[in-house]
Amino acid sequence: MKMYYDSDAEISQLSGKTVAIVGYGSQGHAQAQNLRDSGVNVIVAEMPDTSNWKLAVSHGFTPISAEEAAEKADIVQILIPDELQGKVYAQSIEKHMSTGKALVFSHGFNIHYKRIQPNSEIDVYMVAPKGPGHLVRRTYAEGAGVPALIAIYQDATGKAKDLALAHACGIGAGRAGIIETTFKEETETDLFGEQVVLCGGVTELVKGGFETLVNAGYQPEIAYFECLHELKLIVDLFYEGGIAGMYYSVSDTAEYGGMTRGPRVIDADTKKRMEKILQEVQDGSFAEEWISENESGRPNMKKLRDEHRALKIEEVGKKLREMMSWIKK
Repeated sequence: MKMYYDSDAEISQLSGKTVAIVGYGSQGHAQAQNLRDSGVNVIVAEMPDTSNWKLAVSHGFTPISAEEAAEKADIVQILIPDELQGKVYAQSIEKHMSTGKALVFSHGFNIHYKRIQPNSEIDVYMVAPKGPGHLVRRTYAEGAGVPALIAIYQDATGKAKDLALAHACGIGAGRAGIIETTFKEETETDLFGEQVVLCGGVTELVKGGFETLVNAGYQPEIAYFECLHELKLIVDLFYEGGIAGMYYSVSDTAEYGGMTRGPRVIDADTKKRMEKILQEVQDGSFAEEWISENESGRPNMKKLRDEHRALKIEEVGKKLREMMSWIKK
């Protein structure tokens, strides 16, 4: 694996070009400001009078429509939610993607699953910071950066990789490190990680542990602390030192109990189900399900959100977090 840094890129690749950031949300606000502060000419597209539109104005931008931005820009970066990108591209952006322009993403969903099929005369690349937008902005302002991935889907000009590296360095990633991947790899690993570990898997472990203790007669407040609240302490240890660093930092009792009992919870059958979920990501069936869910008005998502809001652990946690003044800060 080769790691790229500022010294491997020429930010001058973006000189004289206008970069349009379509969507001023979590990633949009960070990448737009970082690129501007790196000397790049940036314009922003947002819906009028929305909170993101007002935020862009407060940051010194004058938001315009996606269509106007696509017409004016040399490089168009789409940073709106996955489920909206195809429609916005078809209605407002596609007609303005003339020869030599570049189309940019920070997640490969719509390209990989062919919801957006760009013409062959433009560059298509990805710059994907491995951190939330507020961290991308904060670390840049501090003189550091968040690592990022780049990927080239289409190299019409022969300069797509040079542009991607310059773009990544423009948001500060070259200060930390840039790794090259593919749209396929980024999309499939990202979805799998969210579903099996980061969002789905962790949530179900927390819910299951909490419910097991409460059903056995333990106080819900104690169960909350043990199964949800203290999870942050463990995640921080993972983040700082990996699995070995976490086990080094906890008690020997916790280390032994974790190493001997953990495999009884996450066993060979669990891994088989993980493989099934990965297959659904790879063959596009999850993507089709999510697209269909949005087209039908999100009935299943609304139901699941309501069910999660009504969970006992949420009721208990809301009360306990009122005791934790440091969280509000």
